[in-house]
Amino acid sequence: MGRAESLISYIALSAPATRRPASGGEPFLRPEVGFTPKWYHDALGIDFGERWHTEPVYRQDSIRRMADEVQRRFGKRNIGWISDPDEPKDLLTGTFGACTVAAIYGIPIIYASDNWPNCAHQYLRAEQVDSLEPPDLDSNPFFNRLMQQVEWIAQEVGQVEGYINWQGVLNNAYRLRGEELFVDMALEPGRAQHLFACVATTMQDAAQRLYDRQRQTGIDVQHFTVSNCLVNMVSAEQYRELLLPHDQHFAEMFGLLGIHNCAWNADPYIPQYARISNVGYIDMGLKSDLVAAKAAFPDARRAIMYPPTDLENKPFTEIQSDLERIAREYAPCDIVFADIESGTPDERTVAIMNLCQRFHGA
Repeated sequence: MGRAESLISYIALSAPATRRPASGGEPFLRPEVGFTPKWYHDALGIDFGERWHTEPVYRQDSIRRMADEVQRRFGKRNIGWISDPDEPKDLLTGTFGACTVAAIYGIPIIYASDNWPNCAHQYLRAEQVDSLEPPDLDSNPFFNRLMQQVEWIAQEVGQVEGYINWQGVLNNAYRLRGEELFVDMALEPGRAQHLFACVATTMQDAAQRLYDRQRQTGIDVQHFTVSNCLVNMVSAEQYRELLLPHDQHFAEMFGLLGIHNCAWNADPYIPQYARISNVGYIDMGLKSDLVAAKAAFPDARRAIMYPPTDLENKPFTEIQSDLERIAREYAPCDIVFADIESGTPDERTVAIMNLCQRFHGA
């Protein structure tokens, strides 16, 4: 199988959004719908604590239950990318949420029964950062436990589908250093550069090892996603000087690159992202200059991160107006309706998905 030409948004059941290869022929406005762990916890009583993330057989059973619930409430609509609810193939996506790289560096994970896991606020001191080295993954307890799960999936399912959320260099560095990271970037850029280099090395090495094992089971992952959720905390110049080289390297190493920006205004960073080769996906918020973004990335699959609060609370006519603007200025694209909570009526979710189907390209 050849490499896909672009990437699309992918929200596995109860997992944070990530990206997967496009198959071609995606809808002009393609909705990608996802619900929070609390949505499933309230509906089914599933416990998303530590066991969910460390026992793939328990996770498999919960995915079956979630798939049945989604099918019961939404019919055959494409939510969660489950082709067979009785035999789910992707048992990897969502594991450890966004905490994997920080956990490799020894940051404890805080689990919750109805939420994604979080990292403990145990930040490295300046002298610890200065002497930091990328962990040896061969002897890293956390990474080895993750790969043991991968082995179980390979043996029991046959193929290891799915993705670990490796986050982005800035996101991971923040989990290790906290708010002092931004002080480092301004006053001690060498220290920040060293931390970024360590984190980027770990992201690359860990992903490569996972991809190699997946390839042995017949799953050839040829893309990488960077989550730049905190990019609005740094200037475009800081991104260009300190972070862009790492994102470019990921693009060169893994092929297609997906760039996630949350629902922020991405305007200051678009010219910098446009320097990266092989961008197969990019998302942003509605306040961005969508026309300029489309011009900068004519071949990538673009996406809008639509806030769940807007989905729940905006008048339907305003949502329709938003979609009309997206179709006019930005499509073909995905619209990511992620993090939907249990208080959102199912009827509204169905209505939004149906509305997206009404838009077609010229």
